[in-house]
Amino acid sequence: MVGRKNTTFAMQGKTACLKRMRYIFCLFFTITTLIFTAGCGSKNQQSTTSITVKGSDTVLPITQKEVEEFTKSNTEAAISVVGGGSGTGITALLDGTTDICMSSRELRIDEKLRFAEKEVDIKKVVIGYDALSVVVNAENPVDKLTQQQIEKIFTGDITNWKEVGGTDLKITVYSRESSSGTYEFFKEEVMDKKNYSPSVLNMPATGAIVQSVGQTKGAIGYIGLAYLTKKIKPLAVSFDGGRSFMLPSIDGARDGSYPITRPLYYLFATKNETKLGAFVDYVLSETGQKNIAETGFVPLK
Repeated sequence: MVGRKNTTFAMQGKTACLKRMRYIFCLFFTITTLIFTAGCGSKNQQSTTSITVKGSDTVLPITQKEVEEFTKSNTEAAISVVGGGSGTGITALLDGTTDICMSSRELRIDEKLRFAEKEVDIKKVVIGYDALSVVVNAENPVDKLTQQQIEKIFTGDITNWKEVGGTDLKITVYSRESSSGTYEFFKEEVMDKKNYSPSVLNMPATGAIVQSVGQTKGAIGYIGLAYLTKKIKPLAVSFDGGRSFMLPSIDGARDGSYPITRPLYYLFATKNETKLGAFVDYVLSETGQKNIAETGFVPLK
């Protein structure tokens, strides 16, 4: 009886020991799994690159295309893109609410001073070019205008199409809002820095100008080359007093023969250059420049 009892105690001891070992093993496995999972989560979180891009409506379709293609092979990148105008993007860059500002104009002196006051060094990268197009309704018989005629239309000195060889029809003038880089570029380069007429209708986006000019027979406006549609007609323009006229085109912008050609920019803080480098380098690469051409703009080469 005693031997059998001792055997029973021994078996119970072994069973208890096995249970303790199994418990310790399960606890070790659970802790190890949690640590590994947390480590992987931390690694994934660190490898995700979040970038915000804001600004020029002209540059917007370029960036949307670039982001679409870039993220196909860079799945760890999360890039958000919104328009609103060059001025809006510059303000966001100044406030630190965007990583990249899309701009269709240079920084103004006052903007450079504001960045200097905040001790923020800005890098400017030209990503491509645009042939700014003066457009009218497709039914308008006028095909060309001189720089002087365009200037007088937008300042309000010419108000009827018959004054420039068209029909007896009131001219309805559409422009971008003052926050737009295109607005400022047009004023500087086409209107010789003169003020827009108070009767000019300011639109919040380039698409709104395209729609308005397409629906209004006597309308005129200006847009980026890539926004041209069949409902609107680009005008041939002359900047040499009417001796020669040229329609906007990729070739004309590339060789500089089209007179209203402008560079398109990415602006960002130099301290973020490492974070943004892969995406910016992609835009400047052969593939990225091909995307720009496919979008209807002018690549660097």
